[in-house]
Amino acid sequence: MDDQREATRAAAHAQGGNWQDQQNIIVIGGSAGALDAMLDIVGAFPRDFAGTILIVSHIGANHSHLPDLVTSASELPAVHPENGERIQSGRIYIAPPDQHMMVQDGRIRLSRGPRQHFTRPAIDPLFRSAAGWFGPRVIGVVLSGAGADGTAGLDAIKRAGGVAVIQDPPSALHPEMPQSARAAIQIDFAAVRAELPALLRRLSSETVATEAPPLLREARSKMEELERPIALTCPECGGALREVTGTAVKQYRCHIGHRFAPEEVLDGQIEEVDRALEVAVRVLNERIELCRHMRENARSGGRALGVEHWKRLQAAAEEQLRVLQQFLSRPPSRAVNTEEEPAAVEQPTRARAKAKA
Repeated sequence: MDDQREATRAAAHAQGGNWQDQQNIIVIGGSAGALDAMLDIVGAFPRDFAGTILIVSHIGANHSHLPDLVTSASELPAVHPENGERIQSGRIYIAPPDQHMMVQDGRIRLSRGPRQHFTRPAIDPLFRSAAGWFGPRVIGVVLSGAGADGTAGLDAIKRAGGVAVIQDPPSALHPEMPQSARAAIQIDFAAVRAELPALLRRLSSETVATEAPPLLREARSKMEELERPIALTCPECGGALREVTGTAVKQYRCHIGHRFAPEEVLDGQIEEVDRALEVAVRVLNERIELCRHMRENARSGGRALGVEHWKRLQAAAEEQLRVLQQFLSRPPSRAVNTEEEPAAVEQPTRARAKAKA
């Protein structure tokens, strides 16, 4: 957002006063059946719109033409943003394929963090982060779609003083998402598709009092922070392990009876990691070969853009494989009882042996 306005907000806050600002940060989430409503909404805003629109659609990892469709329907430019891109007024930002889109420190943050509600990009990460950064300036909109994505995000927007809007469930092609939000929180407005553009135009012209300027408000995402696991996993069956109590020897047992010493659990974890890495090595190597084939196919057909596309994908896969092989070249840290002599020679696991071959 504009640097001079942010500095003015900070000065007003330092003097103990609230800042009056427009409620014109619109975050929209939709899935199946939401495209037409999205295009109707963006088409309602003029070129001089002083706010910002951020959109998440459940596109998964598939290539998306949504920025082109939105740009053709709106007077505002629409883009898949770059990570770290500064948020500007009068623009529409659309989450790119296979990446969560969030707001952090007034910028776009993209992440390949864990899927939420079985999808990436998901709606909740955008809604929660926008609520944390922009507070009561946010209008959250949940459109047609299956599942419950957007409900927790709308709750965060409401708790931050923003406005919660849903597409009227009976009018949605897939009503589950707006129904989920309505069942969980107090919705401010439910509107049919034809009413949404005018409603959002009106709401975005209203002013709200912000207790703190956005640049002083924390909106750090914890998506990629790992929590402590509630249980260890059985190396044999994958069930949960619990510590066996009442014995002098420390052991772990799963609910069907597999038992392990701590060192055996650690060795099982190492083997599981190596199995996963072995699959990753195989898939990346096959991806490189596929890109090589497709690049040659594009070259023989005289498609220069296709050659560059597959060359870029091949280079990315080769870099990922290189990093993985560097990791696999290091021997794993196996459990060794410090009160005993360690084994003279450590046997490499299958994945690490392949990486060295």
